Amino acid sequence: MAEDTYRTITGTAEGYYTEKRSRFISYAIPVRTVEDVKAQLAKYRKDYYDARHVCWAYMLGPERKIFRANDDGEPSSTAGKPILGQINSNELTDILVIVIRYFGGIELGTSGLIVAYRTAAADAIAAATIEERTVDEDITVVFEYPYLNQIMRIVKEDGPTIVSQQFDMDCVMRLRIRKGEAERLRNRLQKVETAYLKEDEEE
Repeated sequence: MAEDTYRTITGTAEGYYTEKRSRFISYAIPVRTVEDVKAQLAKYRKDYYDARHVCWAYMLGPERKIFRANDDGEPSSTAGKPILGQINSNELTDILVIVIRYFGGIELGTSGLIVAYRTAAADAIAAATIEERTVDEDITVVFEYPYLNQIMRIVKEDGPTIVSQQFDMDCVMRLRIRKGEAERLRNRLQKVETAYLKEDEEE
């Protein structure tokens, strides 16, 4: 996978696993921030208020450096860690996976719990639509109106998204492009900006 791309899910997906009468209901949920995670956890805890455990793990950001896992009362590392392991093995980010357990009356043991939470998490992820997205960068370019055609030609050739534009005596355009292509676009635009600044100096 390129450095300026990442994998995430497009919508919420559900999974399911049963073992010795214990039921494990799992959800893979797209999230962008820790606040999103907290809101989703509050919602699912409320929806499944009668469940024995609501275990979870999340991963955030294109660099996949913000993550956390929680066992919610299960033995240490038997729930949150295997859930996070499934997020990692699928190289996903901006995702929260929740596994809700209804206890069936029979203990599963440490290894049984790890298998159950891992399998339930994997089932929800397998049901999700995974999408590869680009890490984008915003570039703001300022130029005089006579340079509009030159700027627009570069925009047409390099294909950034125009986020906003303002045409006045000075024109301001905000462009968004894939991170790996940003340096090239910035250099091309700067040549036009430099020419415009040079002309100002000569006058």
